[in-house]
Amino acid sequence: EVTADIRAVLGAVAAVPVKVILETAALIESEKLLACRIVRDSGAAFVKTSTGFHPSGGASVDDVSLLRSAVGPTVGVKASGGIRSLADALAMLDAGANRIGTSASQAIISAL
Repeated sequence: EVTADIRAVLGAVAAVPVKVILETAALIESEKLLACRIVRDSGAAFVKTSTGFHPSGGASVDDVSLLRSAVGPTVGVKASGGIRSLADALAMLDAGANRIGTSASQAIISAL
């Protein structure tokens, strides 16, 4: 059912990349893996770690690494939530993120 919903969105927006947002801090590992399989099989362009607003937290290096290994090289991984420094951003990229979502972009760029 979820796969069908994602595919319906993909069909409605044609060539626009679709990003599926998980709240990884609220999921156990098996749920994260299942969600990644659904995202990969649906044809979505990206899976994102979180909205950044969940009280349990945002992106973690372990979750980014898990998502990357679960979706493979053809689906993008966006790390978002709690990324406040250059070190945080680099750690997420090293773990397999293709994109970073942060409200601290000015501080991160200044640290370069």
